[in-house]
Amino acid sequence: MKKESEITNEIDDTAEGPEELYERMSLVVDKGQEPLRLDKFLVSRVENASRNKVQKAIENGRVLVNNKNITANYRIKPGDEIIVYSDKEVQGEEIIPQNIPLNIVHEDDEILIINKPVGLVVHPACGNPSGTLINGVAFHLLQQNSTLNEDVLPRFGLVHRIDKNTSGLMVLAKTERAVTSLAKQFFDHTVKRHYVAVAWGDFKEEGGTVVAHVGRHQRLRKLFDAYPEGDHGKEAITHYKVLERFGYVTLIQCELETGRTHQIRVHMKYLGHPLFNDELYGGDKIVKGTVFTKYRQFVENCFAVCPRHALHARTIGFIHPATQKEIFFESEIPSDMSQLIEKWRGYVKNRV
Repeated sequence: MKKESEITNEIDDTAEGPEELYERMSLVVDKGQEPLRLDKFLVSRVENASRNKVQKAIENGRVLVNNKNITANYRIKPGDEIIVYSDKEVQGEEIIPQNIPLNIVHEDDEILIINKPVGLVVHPACGNPSGTLINGVAFHLLQQNSTLNEDVLPRFGLVHRIDKNTSGLMVLAKTERAVTSLAKQFFDHTVKRHYVAVAWGDFKEEGGTVVAHVGRHQRLRKLFDAYPEGDHGKEAITHYKVLERFGYVTLIQCELETGRTHQIRVHMKYLGHPLFNDELYGGDKIVKGTVFTKYRQFVENCFAVCPRHALHARTIGFIHPATQKEIFFESEIPSDMSQLIEKWRGYVKNRV
């Protein structure tokens, strides 16, 4: 956690910026604190912070009180928990190599392909300073070259990310040439990425394309939302097709043309088909089906089998930085999602 004096330059981040929020300051209001406007309280606690900057941060959803967005004129009271966020990552903190098991699908002199498990954070941040995939990658690469550091290979080759509770394939660079090549391919949207997901509801079409900007939610700043008119966020395009129908849920494949934070999850919610058990976007309750006890119990059992949003990065393909040939990798659907699919398949079969 940064000191209060280090927050000043970050507390006035604009609403449109990097797509992730990082906790910068957390405090609980003292028992003897007199009622005071939130903006005035923060100005008094954050060194060199102006009231204008603080008000802008509150307006942009960078400040939560008791885990809720609040207005600048809210009067704090003893026991209130205040969290200040920034969209800037912690800079200058060394990535500590840690011997973390990695499921390496492929490795050569230029690249690493890793099948990331559910629950593993990709990169250190304030909430997860260690124990991440990159800590493990740093350890792995240093076994091969003990002189390697972030000056030579920034962020130890990280060129893209997937959510903590999304499983699947990632590519990392091992050389400066690979970083440049892969970064350009991601920027040009030429990397081929297919995801499999279980989404609520029965899709009307066999496939389609969602074209809707994805940006931070206007009110709930830790969430993202779809903006089909393009008035907020960044361009986002997702192609999808139905793989198998189970009546109440559907197994789909999604191909990303762009790569925005939570893109598939946001686009599927926009279509009215949130991902199964996606607690952020409304998939962690019964969206489709009956209210009968037997069905409700079945769905609860499915939630227990796959206790995260049902999304897996199944394939990735790109031009190899050295050979300039296209390469392609595929991974199996993990056991929690496989069991979930089998349960729904069995449920539909028994009903028929």
